[in-house]
Amino acid sequence: MTGVPAGWRLHIHDELPSTADVIRAAGEGGEAERLAVLARRQSAGRGTQGRSWVSPEGNLYLSLLLRPECLARDVPQWGLLAAVAVHEALQAHAGPGLSLKWPNDLLLGGAKCAGILTEAGIGGDGRLSWLSLGIGVNLLHAPAVPGRPTAALPPPPVRPEQAAARIMASLDRWRAIWLREGFEPVRLAWLAHGHAPGHPIAVSGARGILEGQFAGLDERGGLRLRTATGMETLMAGEVSF
Repeated sequence: MTGVPAGWRLHIHDELPSTADVIRAAGEGGEAERLAVLARRQSAGRGTQGRSWVSPEGNLYLSLLLRPECLARDVPQWGLLAAVAVHEALQAHAGPGLSLKWPNDLLLGGAKCAGILTEAGIGGDGRLSWLSLGIGVNLLHAPAVPGRPTAALPPPPVRPEQAAARIMASLDRWRAIWLREGFEPVRLAWLAHGHAPGHPIAVSGARGILEGQFAGLDERGGLRLRTATGMETLMAGEVSF
């Protein structure tokens, strides 16, 4: 297809239960990396923490298979790298109101417009055997999400195939930067479009709800939270404002 970056294989389906499930099967089955699966509709789309992802036609439902040479502990960095790449791919169309929400969302005017689901297969040596990046973007519709506002990109509408090609090209660029320079450029790029330092946030996770002020990202991509009892570093959780 015109516009797909060299080396990628983009498979387009009218409908799938979930693009992430197709990529998981491909990863476990030994499929070569740089496989992209796009569905015009999903009947069983899913987001983080097992949530369903409402999938009307016109939005982007894309999952990507990579096989990076890295340790399992680096998976959070790849989620942040994907967020930076998606932000770069969409910003010219979305405008200055597009921002990043740790660890896996994009906001437009403070409302959720995209999410990233990162899944991985881990080998016996503690290294990644495969990595799946599931990317959903509200290109045309903004389905309701309980407890949070949602938004779609402004007109004119972007076609899913066009958005997918832009994201794959941006992901290639940021992957090359990560391989050449490490995580630090990705961390700085995320911070340039993420939460403002000192912004009050709450993070819910395995330890309950922690409240404090955003204090940046550490060298692994963990969220630093300044609380009333000291500094906390969190590698997973859900941020609310």
